[in-house]
Amino acid sequence: MSSDKDPHLLETCIASTRVFDGQLMKVNRDEVRLPNGEQSVREYTVHPGAVAILPILDDGRYVLERQFRYPLHRVFLEIPAGKIDPGEDPLATAHRELLEETGYVAQRMDFITTIHPVISYSTEKIELYVARGLTLQERQLDHNEFLDVVLVEPAELLSQIRAGQVSDVKTIIAALWMQQWDA
Repeated sequence: MSSDKDPHLLETCIASTRVFDGQLMKVNRDEVRLPNGEQSVREYTVHPGAVAILPILDDGRYVLERQFRYPLHRVFLEIPAGKIDPGEDPLATAHRELLEETGYVAQRMDFITTIHPVISYSTEKIELYVARGLTLQERQLDHNEFLDVVLVEPAELLSQIRAGQVSDVKTIIAALWMQQWDA
């Protein structure tokens, strides 16, 4: 969406400082001029972007993962996903991540949408795909990557979302999108 229609809402960067420069993300602290002329501070992560894939078997079941996520210290049920490498096409990332994490190769990979999961403090965007025509090969997990692959009926996933058992935003969006798409 263009900011040409909303100039009265724009904030302008006065100065930007990189306060953390990590392997996955960077953290910036910017001084900004607000629409009313006052100044404020904005801190946010700079993320390279990612893909997430909802793999659907021919029988309609979803291929999901159970993975421990350290920031929240628990195991989550989620769709396969991964970071886009510098210069890599998101579609190529989707195919790579699907094989690495689940062992499946997709005959068809359809783009669903782009999501920005945490717009208040991150530049992260996730390209969502649906994978179909799956053939199982051997998983190629990254070094020190641990996850279980599970097959889940769509209705079961929706039930877990409604019950608050699945809270991963990319998984929820993909499941709800497919509920509408396949309706």
